[in-house]
Amino acid sequence: MLSVSEARDRLLAGLTPLDRQVVRIDESLNRVLAEEVRASIALPPFDNSAMDGYAVRAADVGTATIGKPVILEVSGDIPAGIVEARALTPGAAMRIMTGAMLPDGADAVVPVESTTSPSAMSGVELPERIEVVSAVGVGEHVRRAGGDVQPGQLILQRGVRLGPPHIGMLASLGIPSISVYRKPRVALLSTGDELVEIDQAIRPGQIHDGNGYALAAATRAAGGTPLRLGIVPDRLEAVIACLEQALALDADLIVSSAGVSLGAFDFVRAAIEREGRLEFWRVNIRPGKPFVYGSYRNLPFVGLPGNPVSALVTFEVFVRPMLDRMSGMAETARTHLRARLTEPVGSDGRESYLRAIVTWENGSYQAILAGSQDSGVLSSLVRANGLIVLPAGSRSLPVGEEVEVWLTGGLGDTAGQSETPGTEILSVDRE
Repeated sequence: MLSVSEARDRLLAGLTPLDRQVVRIDESLNRVLAEEVRASIALPPFDNSAMDGYAVRAADVGTATIGKPVILEVSGDIPAGIVEARALTPGAAMRIMTGAMLPDGADAVVPVESTTSPSAMSGVELPERIEVVSAVGVGEHVRRAGGDVQPGQLILQRGVRLGPPHIGMLASLGIPSISVYRKPRVALLSTGDELVEIDQAIRPGQIHDGNGYALAAATRAAGGTPLRLGIVPDRLEAVIACLEQALALDADLIVSSAGVSLGAFDFVRAAIEREGRLEFWRVNIRPGKPFVYGSYRNLPFVGLPGNPVSALVTFEVFVRPMLDRMSGMAETARTHLRARLTEPVGSDGRESYLRAIVTWENGSYQAILAGSQDSGVLSSLVRANGLIVLPAGSRSLPVGEEVEVWLTGGLGDTAGQSETPGTEILSVDRE
């Protein structure tokens, strides 16, 4: 059997980013940049007030205290979006709103709380004069032009997956559209005569096609576009017809669940071998040893196990890095931490991914199994917020042993537990 790292390397070896396309930034969430972005303007574009208050000359209020306030004449009112044409003269102040452009002559802002002016400024009549009861220095409560971004500055690098802050930055720079890599189109098929659609009643011996929906969701979460081909009967010709449909839909990857072991009615491997080739079909991993990788008419194919936990774990370990590579990311980022076991754990010597609940207690992360580790028990994966990674060869670990955990949810983000997380920053492991 291949090791997990060897299998992953072979999966990624022949993959390259897909073609590029231009999308509007309001459609770019979770897309991967295909070009670097440099600023064409400064942010902020002008000196502006960071507070509701009064624009002043710092030298005029340098001695202000509660016991000895400085009195300034109020010579103007500057709402946000308005440019004051007059310069601020010595001994005067101008009322100014947060984000409004600082007038010429002003070099600081006194917050309204540091004056005798009413605290609620909006709609309040402009006072003739104010008493300043606290000194401010030059530049205090002022956002300087270019203090965030300078023109020509590199803002985003190619290969970044866009989140809300990135999109906000693009919008602030006045960039309406951006070049991104195309989303991978993933054809998904579920095999087995026992499967029925979720809106159908099940008869004895039947189960609903949970994998089809779970893997479609996992594909979306990984930045791909799922193409659900539905349930495929346990017949060789039916499997081949479904694979041909994936080709017709211009899929970039085919992912199947079940049908890849050595059972008498597992036809997926046979279908791949008829019109393509198998690269490997067993990996030293738990759960998920019957894992197939190959190609069908030169289209990459991954066959996942049929047990629901095995399917989702092997998707996370192997398929998500493939989708990241096709989406334009050079590496797959994983949030991981070190936690101490609060119960002994064991495995069979394969590299194992054990469902766990991670909490922050007494100054350290603690991990306990989320329940049964049987590959058919999906409820323990629902309860889990992490996967304990046991290296190949590890068969048992005692209480207190420190282990690596891939975080799959927030700390406390589990069914049945609500432990308050610690505030330590989790590290990010890049494969």
